[in-house]
Amino acid sequence: MTTFKVLGMTCSHCVGFVTEELEAVPGVESVEIDLPTGTVALATDRPVEPAAIRAAVEAAGYEVEG
Repeated sequence: MTTFKVLGMTCSHCVGFVTEELEAVPGVESVEIDLPTGTVALATDRPVEPAAIRAAVEAAGYEVEG
């Protein structure tokens, strides 16, 4: 499980946008987001490049912390 924080999510629509983009990344099996903390947990079936995760979050209009 990979975990990281996403900045700027404020509602369930935000969560939906981020989830949709991350689920489209090859290798991502599931996405769990805790909106109050901005924490995202990804389950993958193979290694996924951090750049691909960052690009997916940015495509949804948000930013990975750090």
